[in-house]
Amino acid sequence: MIHIVFETANVKALQTAMEMDELLQGEILEIKDDFAVGPIAGIYETEGYQQRRDWWKEVVQFSPYENQLDIVDDKLTVHNLMNTLTQDESQEAWIWMGQNAHDVSGYYWLMSQLASFAGRIHVLYLNNLPFFNEKGSIFYPTHLHEIQPREFLKAKKLARPITLSEFELDPDEWKKICGENAMVRFLEGGKKLVGKEVTYFDKSLLLHITKDAQKLNKVIGSALNKMTVQTGDAFLVWRLRVLSNEGVLVINGDLAKGWKEWTVQLASA
Repeated sequence: MIHIVFETANVKALQTAMEMDELLQGEILEIKDDFAVGPIAGIYETEGYQQRRDWWKEVVQFSPYENQLDIVDDKLTVHNLMNTLTQDESQEAWIWMGQNAHDVSGYYWLMSQLASFAGRIHVLYLNNLPFFNEKGSIFYPTHLHEIQPREFLKAKKLARPITLSEFELDPDEWKKICGENAMVRFLEGGKKLVGKEVTYFDKSLLLHITKDAQKLNKVIGSALNKMTVQTGDAFLVWRLRVLSNEGVLVINGDLAKGWKEWTVQLASA
């Protein structure tokens, strides 16, 4: 069995669950790109792929992730997955996704490449499902890593094969989404993704920025804690850099020393 997740935190959560249930044992693959943001036109073609990599290089510049871009190769991950499934017909792949645009976008990107393995590709979608938190209260997680390890034992019962109909319709839906090429994708419900402007998260950021200089890390942390729909911190800092270039706010500090050295404040009128 091969498990596929879309966030590093989900890898750790699933590993812990495996220690509690040997039936979950298997290799875990992580799709590292966040397909909920950024350009995706022609994503499977060389030119589209390169445009996306160039955009990510700009986004992660000066960030703690700057040196990680070269080791992210989701195309190779999928290539190796397909080789394994081809060589061992007893193998199954389980795609785990929470109710968020990051996971659902990753699902579309991935499953659109796996139609030849229909019947052996399962999906576990925690779509508006209740679980118990660490205090024993019911809640509705949007990300896998929010679930207690023991609750994964219940979650595994949700696994089902992706249907032939889904292998026909979902890649068409993803093709349409790629054609729209919005810079942000928002999950309306189910697997319905809607394109949004690149400025979609700006309002949530600006709520936490004042005329007084604040540490950038503090602003990002406060914004993420309050945002009902989240995205990655690298994308948010990139947006702050864009807003700074547009004169909406001011970022001070040595860019070369990274985020910890930066402060941010509204530009003077």
